[in-house]
Amino acid sequence: MKLYLVQHGDALSKQENPDRPLSDRGRADVERVASFLGRSVRVTRVIHSGKTRAQDTAVILAGVLGTAGVVEEGTGLGPNDATEALADAVAGWTGDVMVVGHLPFMGRMASRLVTGTEDAGVLAFEPGSVACLESTGDGWAVAWMVRPSLLGGPS
Repeated sequence: MKLYLVQHGDALSKQENPDRPLSDRGRADVERVASFLGRSVRVTRVIHSGKTRAQDTAVILAGVLGTAGVVEEGTGLGPNDATEALADAVAGWTGDVMVVGHLPFMGRMASRLVTGTEDAGVLAFEPGSVACLESTGDGWAVAWMVRPSLLGGPS
């Protein structure tokens, strides 16, 4: 099983829009990442935190990665939520799943799964990043990570 942890794309500030949808840059970055991933990644589910910027990111990715744009709103995926609920849920999943959320949650989740502690700092996310964790049978390993800045395009 593969678990894809995604930090939402760049979002508008609260002053620009209190709902904080993706900015033009964020949308372009996520579309570029989705296009790149669409060559080889397929998922059975795309779950997001419920915040507009995460939902926008999830919809773009889901449209390319096999769920025809269908996304699910998850619980316990907020920036400062505890990682236990997702770690427990992941243990019961069988298909490849993508989870779209926020920092610092995504960084803590990756560290928890890979090292057993949330403080390890195993991945350096930037808005629009996707990290692929792979189940090893007795734990998790980082298979790869792609960041929008790696793919070029506007900065």
